Amino acid sequence: MALLPLLFSSLLVVSLAEMSGKIGVNYGREGDNLPSPYESIQIMKSIKVGQIKLNDSNPEILTLLSGTKIHVAVTVPNDDIIRIGSNDSMADQWVRNNILPHYPDTMIRFVLVGDRVVNSNMDVNGTMEQSLVPAMRGIKSALTAHGVKNVKVSTTLGMDVVQTRFPPSNSTFQSDISDSVMPKLLKFVNGTKSVVFVDVYPYFAWSANPTNISLDFALFGGNITHTDPGSGLVYTNLLDQLLDSVTFAIEKLGFRNIRLAISRTGWPTAGDIDQVGANIYNAATYNRNLIRKMTSKQPLGTPKSPSLIIPTFISSLYDENRKIGPETERHWGMLHTNGTPVYEIDLTGNRKISEYKPLPPAVNNVPYKGKLWCEVAPWVNEMSLPAALSNVCSIDNETCAALAPGKDCYEPVSVVWHASYAFSSYWAKFRSQGAICSFNGLARETTVDPSRGRCNFPSVTV
Repeated sequence: MALLPLLFSSLLVVSLAEMSGKIGVNYGREGDNLPSPYESIQIMKSIKVGQIKLNDSNPEILTLLSGTKIHVAVTVPNDDIIRIGSNDSMADQWVRNNILPHYPDTMIRFVLVGDRVVNSNMDVNGTMEQSLVPAMRGIKSALTAHGVKNVKVSTTLGMDVVQTRFPPSNSTFQSDISDSVMPKLLKFVNGTKSVVFVDVYPYFAWSANPTNISLDFALFGGNITHTDPGSGLVYTNLLDQLLDSVTFAIEKLGFRNIRLAISRTGWPTAGDIDQVGANIYNAATYNRNLIRKMTSKQPLGTPKSPSLIIPTFISSLYDENRKIGPETERHWGMLHTNGTPVYEIDLTGNRKISEYKPLPPAVNNVPYKGKLWCEVAPWVNEMSLPAALSNVCSIDNETCAALAPGKDCYEPVSVVWHASYAFSSYWAKFRSQGAICSFNGLARETTVDPSRGRCNFPSVTV
């Protein structure tokens, strides 16, 4: 019996070693006119994608991946968690429907139950949150019952679950999460010798504090180091710091041998005016250096966990123009929506940095200072504006008061003019509460004051 833990550990090492040197990508499909699944897989094969992470278990894609050497992580949608977690037969049905028709011809290696169900805003007593670990157990039991031995079950976490990140040795999970779901989740992962998947975006950590965090440090420049005063560990990049903050938080709950995988990481190639550093130069630099680190013949790991393989999925394959949120959300792709490269990239890690063509210079690495307005984006179909205008103006009596007949901003009587005013007014009023100038992709930020005559558009100052 003493050999059993060693055997499980060896199996985990073999499973992860299989992925050494194989960079993964997130194959999201929230875009218009994207290449078909068949075309996408041909593209991924041509650029030597080693692993694919899906936000679902799309049967067409899994069938097309049959016979390839591409490893696959599939996802159980959040909406299915309660049903699966409440009934083992539902878990078995999910495995029968989504895994068995494709396995082993399609190299499915991970089933991720839910996407960021555990987060800083979660209701720890909510039905979905309480169902997560039972759903994971149910899926694992069903896989085992059907003789599927080398597929790991996990879930995806965001960095917001970590309350304190710097220095990493001080890191802890958010108190309510630490006292509820995390111990159960980690017990499952530890007991099944799986890994914890984490979305790790140095871009967000740097852009939230670009004055105190060096861009060179965030981009793996190697010119700056930080020593953790608690552990004495020396860090040469921000990604390692973030990863180790999760590992230290896990250890504080009593689990010392749990491995991490990166479910999403990357850098945006474009963004809103107030989204500093979102440009092609930084994105290409980050991803190229990330690939070089993760494909090293001798795994580098992190200062806390050296020489360990870290399965890594870059976000993302394509720009996805139907994603909602700030402008950066639509610009994480290595490829444009037509399948052409946004910038040169070698996913094998064999190409030297000096062998790439020059990149366009970065022009927004310093935060913008000044006034901003929100206006209807010039590419928007006017037919989509009336509903958005009505929704914004129904928030309160003040946001659109100046658009009433006879008021300063009523004329010109145009849906574009009225929507632009409403968007700018709403954004100026609620930006401090998290509002963004997007309105489901209908708006954009501008530094040009749209005001005319007596009509003064509300602005924000950054």
